[in-house]
Amino acid sequence: MSMPHSIVSGGTGLVGRFIVEALLTAGHRVTIMGRNVPLDGFFSERVAFAPLRLEPASISTALFEGADFFVHAAFDHAPGKYRGGEGDDAEGFRRRNLDASLALFRAARAAGVSRTVFLSTRAVYGPRAPGVMLDETETCLPDTLYGEVKLAAEEALSALCDDRFQGVSLRVTGVYGPAGIGRRHKWAGLFEDYLAGREITPRAATEVHGEDVGSAVRLMLEAPVTALAQGLFNVSDLVLDRRDLLALVARETGCGNALPEAADRSAVNAMHTERLRALGWNPGGEALLERTVSKLLNGY
Repeated sequence: MSMPHSIVSGGTGLVGRFIVEALLTAGHRVTIMGRNVPLDGFFSERVAFAPLRLEPASISTALFEGADFFVHAAFDHAPGKYRGGEGDDAEGFRRRNLDASLALFRAARAAGVSRTVFLSTRAVYGPRAPGVMLDETETCLPDTLYGEVKLAAEEALSALCDDRFQGVSLRVTGVYGPAGIGRRHKWAGLFEDYLAGREITPRAATEVHGEDVGSAVRLMLEAPVTALAQGLFNVSDLVLDRRDLLALVARETGCGNALPEAADRSAVNAMHTERLRALGWNPGGEALLERTVSKLLNGY
C-alpha cells in the first residue's frame, strides 16, 4: 500500500510545523507549500517543497497533482498579529486570505484531492458574555476582519463538499510549543519579562499545544467520512492563567520574582471540544504544559 501524499500550506509556520511532523509520523509523504524553502533540519524527515503565493491568479490544479489530502494552514498577516493582521491593507488581506483560500480549495477539488482540512480560529465566534462556552453549533458573529475572513473561508469550503470531496474546518485556539530552528516561541518575551522582574499584566486564555493540533489534523484525515459529517471541530485544551504559567517558570529556574495577580478564569470563553474528543482526540493537558515549559527554558 502506497504512502498517502499530503500537501500542507504554511508548513513552516508555528502551527504548520507541528502538522507536518504529525503527518510524517503517520507515514505520509508530505509536500509543504509556502514562500521559502525550509532550513536544513527544520523537519525530522525529508519533505518536498512547492512555492506558493497567496494570490488567486497564481493558483492552479498543478499544485495538487498526485495529492490525496490538503491541509491549509497558510495565512498572510502583519508580523505577530492575527486580529488586526490586515494592517492598513484590508482589501489585500481579504484577497490573499479569503479569495486565495477559495482558489486553493477549488484547485484541490479539481485535482482529485479527497479531503481538505482548513485551519480556522476561535475568532470566528466573536465576543461572548464572560464565561460563556464556545460551541460549534452557535451562530458566529466575528468582530474582526481576521474572524470574518476565516468564517467566510469555512463556509466556502463547506459549499464545495460532495461525495468525492470532503472539507473540514478546525477552529483552533492559541497554540503553544517550540517554534523550530532559529525561532522564538510565543512566550519568550513573557518569560524574559518575568525573569527580569518586570511587571506582568494578569491574563487568562485558552491554549493548546501544537502537537495536539497536529494530532487533530491527522485524525481529520484518518477518520471515516461519516465521522466528519458535521464539518466543524473546536481545538482547545487548557484555560491557562499567566500566574500559573509563570509559577512553572519560577519552579524550573528557581526565580523568586513576584508572580502576577491571578486573572479571572471564570470570565474566559472556553471551548467545548466534545466533538473532537468523541473521535478519540486526547490532548496533553497540564502534564504536557509542564514538560513543554521545561523544554522551552532549556533551549529546546
